[in-house]
Amino acid sequence: MANHRIKDIKLDERTIVWRSADVEQERRIAIYDLIEENSFRPHRDYPDGYDGPYLLNLGVEEGRLVLDLAREDGSRLETLILSLGTLRRPIKDYFAICDSYYDAIRHASPSQIETVDMARRGIHNDAAELLRERLSGKIEVDFDTARRLFTLICVLHIRA
Repeated sequence: MANHRIKDIKLDERTIVWRSADVEQERRIAIYDLIEENSFRPHRDYPDGYDGPYLLNLGVEEGRLVLDLAREDGSRLETLILSLGTLRRPIKDYFAICDSYYDAIRHASPSQIETVDMARRGIHNDAAELLRERLSGKIEVDFDTARRLFTLICVLHIRA
């Protein structure tokens, strides 16, 4: 029976220069939620018929997203490399709206916080759909998995 899911995920810590407490909390939540519930199905048929669960290592190298996939026992399956060109703008927009959101939490009224949060969720949702499109033909993921992966991709892009 197929077990098309991510069992564990790691971020390439060499890529990450700095994280605020807010970002670290977002990273922890995204990883926890992703491990608890996800749908992740590579389109490649592996010679031995392996169909999950998967160990995933995410990194960014030379402006490209690197997804290292391994079997549950840690043996390597494949490495997928995707251009992040189409995600650059959503990543930038997401960083900007998150800054506004964290600032609003500290200084704004509840209605202002709600307005900024709605905008943040909208950008996040649009970026998740864009990520699903970028993965199309390589890996099938559901919407919630794409949202959490986008959060982690953003963490990989933080610079001091």
